[in-house]
Amino acid sequence: MRVDIWSDVICPWCYVGKARFERALSSFDHRDEVDVVYHSFELDPGYQKGRHETTFAMLSRKYGMSEADARAAESRVAGLAAAEGLGFRPERPVGNTFDLHRVLHLGLAKGVQAELLNAVNEAYFGQGRQVFDRGVITEIAAGAGLDEGAVGDVIDGDAYAEEVRQDERQARELGVSGVPFIAIDMALGVSGAQPTEMFASALQQAWDRRG
Repeated sequence: MRVDIWSDVICPWCYVGKARFERALSSFDHRDEVDVVYHSFELDPGYQKGRHETTFAMLSRKYGMSEADARAAESRVAGLAAAEGLGFRPERPVGNTFDLHRVLHLGLAKGVQAELLNAVNEAYFGQGRQVFDRGVITEIAAGAGLDEGAVGDVIDGDAYAEEVRQDERQARELGVSGVPFIAIDMALGVSGAQPTEMFASALQQAWDRRG
C-alpha cells in the first residue's frame, strides 16, 4: 500500500501531522507493506527569495496579527508539538521553500527522503536554524546521507524543479488547498493534522478496501 503526503517544510501543522501519522503507522499491523512518499506543496510560492523575517513578523504582516497574538498562535502549536514529543522553536526564520523541495526530491531519488525530511524538521522546528541558507541545507543533507557536491549542484541549477511543479499540479488536480494532505492508495484522503486515531482508522480502512 502506498501513502502520498503533500506538505511544506515550514508548515508547523505538517510537522505535527507527520508525527501523528507516523505513530499511527508504527502500530499498523501491515506497516512493513506501506511505502510513504512525500510531495512538494509551497505554502507561499511567491515568497521573495533572500527575504529575511521571523515567523512572528510574517504572521503580523500576512494576517494582521499583533506580535502578542502571533506569539500566542505559535505557542499553541508548540504545545501540540510537545505533546507529540517534538522540539519546537516558536520564533523561526521564514523563507522561500522551492529549493528545499528540490533537495528533498534529490533525497527521494537517492533513497534518503525520510531521513532528510526528519533532519530538516529537527533543524528548522527543533533548533530554529536558517535552513534557507545554502551552507546549512548542504550540511543537513550531507548528514542525512547525500553527497555535498550533488546538493550544491541542485541548489545552483534547476534540477528537480519540474518534479516540484508536478507535485503541485497533482495537488491542484486532487483539490488540495491546504497541507498536510495524505492520500492512501490514491483512494482515501485525509486533510490536516488529524489525531493519531483518525490516521490509524484511515490506514485500516484503506487496507480493508484492498480486499
